[in-house]
Formats: sequence, structure tokens, C-alpha cells
Amino acid sequence: MQMKRLFQIVYYLLENGKSSAPELANKFEVSTRTIYRDLDSISAAGIPIYATQGNGGGISLMENYVLDKSIFSEKEQEQILIALQGIASTEGENADELLSKLSALFQIKWTDWIEVDFSDWNKNKADQIFSEIKKAIFDRRIVTFSYFGSNGQYLSRSVKPLKLIFKGNDWYLYGFCLLRNDYRFFKLTRIKDLVISAETFIRDVSDLPKNKMELPYYNTVSVTLKFSPQVAFRVYDEFAENITTDGENNLYVTADLPDHQVLYHYLLTFGDNVEVISPSHIRAGIKEKVCSILKKYET
Repeated sequence: MQMKRLFQIVYYLLENGKSSAPELANKFEVSTRTIYRDLDSISAAGIPIYATQGNGGGISLMENYVLDKSIFSEKEQEQILIALQGIASTEGENADELLSKLSALFQIKWTDWIEVDFSDWNKNKADQIFSEIKKAIFDRRIVTFSYFGSNGQYLSRSVKPLKLIFKGNDWYLYGFCLLRNDYRFFKLTRIKDLVISAETFIRDVSDLPKNKMELPYYNTVSVTLKFSPQVAFRVYDEFAENITTDGENNLYVTADLPDHQVLYHYLLTFGDNVEVISPSHIRAGIKEKVCSILKKYET
């Protein structure tokens, strides 16, 4: 406990410049005598700390002093702070506090020029699921939940949670599925009725696959699409490059897309603002989907 308080005192002085013994005692909820003993310990550790009396006096570190940071170059220090900006989006106030401390440690005035926010515009249950799974990972507790699979049905799963992975604009739980007896990815938005069990597990690094696991990909097919100007914002957001236009401001895109039902579902989100030019089987598939939709509205 004392060692932690010593570091906290040093960080506090780095951030605030100067303080008094009573102020430090009140800050760390100890006696003034304890603070003076802490200051002796800090000084004995080779950190130049000074106490001056009189008007304008107080306890401070030597001017321009920072903790030994020689193992990090200036660029590495900046990279560490940028990485922490990303972590702050999932850790909240804890990471913000660490970011502030390291900014003081490196004597870099942080300007908040970058911000990473993984949350959706609309708050949903996935945020709570994320927090609960994160806690289960840290506590090494097995989680159980209902999972909506590609077969269109919910199935009960028990999983040893290992990682939370952000890929393709979505969060996934990566863990060992006790039902399948293998490692699996689970999309957080498909997880329902999450329960953190009291049962714990031992995480053995040697049990993890030797090669980095990849999220499953579908076979792709080269698709040429024509979009109307009304959805140009989406086209530039979701395709970014290889976009051409004609004299009527229609947009044309050729891209490798999943040769799977998910492609039809995706294209239908554009409504009548998209037309499949090629290949013929994707064009026919869209026509079949549209006809199926029309049948539902026949009276």
C-alpha cells in the first residue's frame, strides 16, 4: 500500500507542481507525519524532492524532472499516448487517469487531437454485454448465453472467454466453446441472456492456437453495381475507391463481395437505389428476392 502511495505522490507532484504536507495528507487520507516519512522514502529512492518553508514554499520535485523514460523515444512516447486514447474508449475513466499520468510523466502536453469511439450512435445492450464479458475474461469465469446462429435459431452456449476483438465494425467474443469443443467467434449483437457463472477456468496460453485466428470469410465474387446519386454518401463511405460516375451522376462500383445470402441482404438495404450489372447469377438472385418480397404484399 505504501509503495502505491509513493508513486501516487510523485505523479501528483508531477501534475500539480507544488503542494503542502497537510494537502498531501488530506489527499491520500493519511497523517502529516506519514507524508513526511513517505517523502524521505521518495528521496532515498533517488527522486529529487524538496520541501521549502515560508511564503510560496511547499513540497515539489526538482524543476524539469521526469521519471526515467530513456527506454522510450519521443515517437514511442507519443505512440503510447495515442494507443491509450483507443483504450480509453473501452476502459473509461481508468484509462483517462492513466493517460493523464503518462502525459505528465513524459512531459507531453496532450492536446486530444485523436479520439476513438467504438460505441454505436444508439446505445444498446451490446455495451452492457461488452462490460460483463470483459469482467468474465479478467475473472476467468465461464459464460453461458443463447446465441443466434446462421441457421436462424438460438442455441445455448457455454464458453471460456479469452478475448474481445473488434473487426469489421463489430465486436466479437473469442473463446473456447464447450459445446463444439473448439475455439469460436461470437458476435456480441447476437448474444442474448448472458450469464457469468461461478465456475472458473485456468487459462493456459499453450492451449491457444499457434497461428492468429481469423474471422471466417465467405468466398467472394467480382460484382459491378450501379448506384443512384441519392445514396452517394453511402457509396463513398462503404466502398471508398474504384468509384466512377456518368453524366447523370450515377455511381459505378466493381468490388469483390461475399458470394452468399448476406450479399443480397446488404444490397437490399439500398432499396431501388442500386442495380446489379453483373454477374448474372447475383442479378438473378436479387430479382428472386424482390419477387419474394412482392408476394408478401399481394392481396
